Amino acid sequence: MTKVPLPDPARLRGTDLVNVGLDGLRGRPMRAALSAIGIAIGVAAMVGLVGVSTVSKAGLMAQIKQLGTDMLTVSAGATLTGQTAVLPETAEGMVTRIPGVAKVSAVGAVTNATVRRTDHIEPTNTNGIAVQAARTDLLESLSGSMQSGVFLNAATSKYPAVVLGSVAAKRLGIDQAGSHVYIAGRYLLVVGITNGLPLAPEIERSALLGWSYATELGFDGHATSLYERSTEGSVQSVRNVIRETVNPEHPEEVQVSRPSDALTAEAAANNAFNALFFGLGAVALLAGGVGVANIMVISVLERRQEIGLRRSLGATRGQIRMQFLTESVTLSALGGTAGVLLGLVGCMVFAAVKGWPLALPAQAIIGGAVASVLIGAVAGVYPARRAARLTPSEALATI
Repeated sequence: MTKVPLPDPARLRGTDLVNVGLDGLRGRPMRAALSAIGIAIGVAAMVGLVGVSTVSKAGLMAQIKQLGTDMLTVSAGATLTGQTAVLPETAEGMVTRIPGVAKVSAVGAVTNATVRRTDHIEPTNTNGIAVQAARTDLLESLSGSMQSGVFLNAATSKYPAVVLGSVAAKRLGIDQAGSHVYIAGRYLLVVGITNGLPLAPEIERSALLGWSYATELGFDGHATSLYERSTEGSVQSVRNVIRETVNPEHPEEVQVSRPSDALTAEAAANNAFNALFFGLGAVALLAGGVGVANIMVISVLERRQEIGLRRSLGATRGQIRMQFLTESVTLSALGGTAGVLLGLVGCMVFAAVKGWPLALPAQAIIGGAVASVLIGAVAGVYPARRAARLTPSEALATI
């Protein structure tokens, strides 16, 4: 008896394979949507969290660029016996002689004075606000601006006038110039309130008096901090000699810092959190992948008749396998796309609220999209193989 050769199975084109895979999703839209949400949440978490970190870093770097990296802060350290050191009265003038120095300003602590809203408030309730004498060019040296009123000038620095830092004003409940505060047994007129000073946060928490007037309240005339601006190319050379210039006899009692370094370190610290954010997103993606795998296994069980019918009509095991694998990958890809879009929307909203430049996290976008496809492929392998192993008789036996 002569065997009649069976015809070769028909080949499915790529578009046909996609259509067959999408049929399973279109037939169960609610289940597909719920499964895709798991993937979307994972990708959105990854893109959104890393995006917020990226936007924050971009904002800090823009802030550093605007404020400049050319400022050094000089302050009194401690003596060998552990006591607080004192900067010489000549320190400010000596620093101006260093080549490359553009401007120098200073503040000095008025140690025996506190600031309160009224004299009815306990003297011990200082709200963490320091009283300091300030030079009239301090705001210019810090590249600061005024929120309300004016800064100290040649006239007001000789009279009972005070300028509040932004934080100090908020703690005292003052939002504009013209109010009075109680300092060292007398009321002083608030002539101005500064905006935030990222390079000198200690000034934000201070009440600033004129240098001349502060001596009437017991100020000893010694600066406690100097704020020096250099040309961009001479910052390091100035830093190398400024201790010896300020206090030639005891340079070890002088502390020198570069405020922009703290902001740069803060921006760099954001990178350390990216790994954590990726991990959180990966956990959510894994949970979403398990959900997809679960849905695909249930889909195989529910569609045994469809599988049996297609196998009877000539579909090969490979075609059945690719059908379910395509369905799983498509489901995850749709969830990944939705997650990327949600994450980007979150980044844009955060950047708009903060007023920072929008920096898109390219690594998170690409990583989220690729991860969602890979999750879909891995999640669909077992259900696809299980569907492909069904013979037509087994699949149709439940009809």
